[in-house]
Amino acid sequence: MMKTRFTLTLAAGLVAGVLAAPTLAADNLAAFHADMGGCQNCHSDANKPTDDNLTYENEQCQTCHGTLADVAATEENVEHSPHLSHLPGEPACTSCHMGHEKSVVYCDSCHSFDFNMPFQGKWERKEQGINDLLQANLDIEKALKAEPRATTDIVIIGSGGAGLSAAVAAHDKGAGVIVLEKEPLVGGNTKLAAGGMNAALTKQQAAKGIEDSLELMTEDTMKGGRNINDPALVEVLVTHSAGSVDWLTGLGADLNDVGRMGGASVNRTHRPTGGAGVGAHVVQVLYDNAIKREIDIRYNSRAVEILEDDKGQVRGVLVKGEHTGYYWIKAEAVVVATGGFARNNDRVSALDPKLKGFAATNHPGATGDGLDVAGNAGAAMKDLEYIQAHPTLSVAGGVMVTEAVRGNGAILVNREGDRFVNEITTRDKASAAILEQTGKTAFLIFDDSVRHSLKKIERYIELGVVPSNSSLKALGDSLGINGAELEKSVARYNEFVASGKDADFARPNMPRSLNQGSYYAIEVTPAVHHTMGGVQIDNQGEVVGKDGKVIKGMFAAGEVTGGVHGANRLGGNAISDIVTFGRMAGENAASFVKK
Repeated sequence: MMKTRFTLTLAAGLVAGVLAAPTLAADNLAAFHADMGGCQNCHSDANKPTDDNLTYENEQCQTCHGTLADVAATEENVEHSPHLSHLPGEPACTSCHMGHEKSVVYCDSCHSFDFNMPFQGKWERKEQGINDLLQANLDIEKALKAEPRATTDIVIIGSGGAGLSAAVAAHDKGAGVIVLEKEPLVGGNTKLAAGGMNAALTKQQAAKGIEDSLELMTEDTMKGGRNINDPALVEVLVTHSAGSVDWLTGLGADLNDVGRMGGASVNRTHRPTGGAGVGAHVVQVLYDNAIKREIDIRYNSRAVEILEDDKGQVRGVLVKGEHTGYYWIKAEAVVVATGGFARNNDRVSALDPKLKGFAATNHPGATGDGLDVAGNAGAAMKDLEYIQAHPTLSVAGGVMVTEAVRGNGAILVNREGDRFVNEITTRDKASAAILEQTGKTAFLIFDDSVRHSLKKIERYIELGVVPSNSSLKALGDSLGINGAELEKSVARYNEFVASGKDADFARPNMPRSLNQGSYYAIEVTPAVHHTMGGVQIDNQGEVVGKDGKVIKGMFAAGEVTGGVHGANRLGGNAISDIVTFGRMAGENAASFVKK
């Protein structure tokens, strides 16, 4: 169990001598703070939130308690501070600490760690389905009859890598932008991406002497997708990949480390120096640039409907603000960048029954309601039945272990201590192989040389999901692995590294022997990871309607779309997808509104 000092920091963070320390007799934070000045201690206007971001309210939190880093500095005896989050964009206090209801630990939406804090309730996914909308018909009708609460050129739905790329690109083309995000923080699935960003013919590859080609990246992508990918979209992905890396680095990103992930013929996976996680870094860079440009990002704001005129052209978006209710924004174009639906197992299992009951690696907002919004506006769908499982979700803690761990040299063994698969095969094949093993789990095995080659591994170690031992046999025996066989398997693998040929599974890259320092193991199992299908788009990022014609003013990018990855996405292609098509959608939407 991980212990935190939430109880103490609530009082200890107060400005000394100004406010009396309240008691813990209250059952929520509002009551807890009641004797500090009433409602206006937190709200600018009695009990009415200023906006859905709770901007004013969060400012009051920091007035007393300081920033997340300030609060973390007051903690003692904490294994892993929830205030030192890996999430980009400086999450607001109210992401976890609710005022008039039980607080929730947002970390628990992805992980299975036990963080404790006062007034805590259980984290639950708050969904608003069609029944909720039917019950709210009167409010919606009233909102649509009223004047728009805001007017802009483009509304972007979703603040992941695709949405933020679209926002920055559209702004830089002279368009006004509002970003809607239903979650209380920025980043979508992108903030969880760890492996890297695939790109061919980059300056970073050239500096390392890596030979690659557009044809080879195209071939790898099509083969990985079982050749059902839309060739026109793959051409955009590949030919713009180096330009997307340049664009990000021009915004301040570090993508100088180049490794390899499953299904790639050469090293083309770009990530921060030392192999740090790419997703949170990319989101932070995009978010910082959006803030620098004063782009309006609205959290806790769900897009309910894309509004169209009598000619079927976009005229705005109906929004449900968690704190301010229904309203609409007038706009001439919309970019749908809401991500996939891996966290909606009902939807997943209806399309692929063998995935029923599977855990997911995704953030809690990846439920697919963006598909419904686009579909209700006439968008056609493509490849929805193709859903990918990621082979290495840590059984402990619910932590997704990036494919880059295998790419940098880790091997997979079963409880018998044997290797059973080419570790850097495509994700679908690796997942299927793991599910055939005893207990339907496997173990990633690596040594200090792999550990020190990839900064991301330190995060897994900090989270306590990586047992280690100086003895391979002792490590295996402690985890229910046949330790003697494990020693033999690692020794045999090291022989393959020395000879340059994997005689057992034809693994194409074996970057290092496993014989340095301590040994490490992570028990892993497959989990739903990426949904390849979604809204149909053309090679300009325009949404294609059910009638086969482009819907004027509607664009889409990222995991919410279908056709780019075919039946199976290669690791590293998602960041390229979201940045390339997000940027394209933003620029083309800006050009559209100018016309």
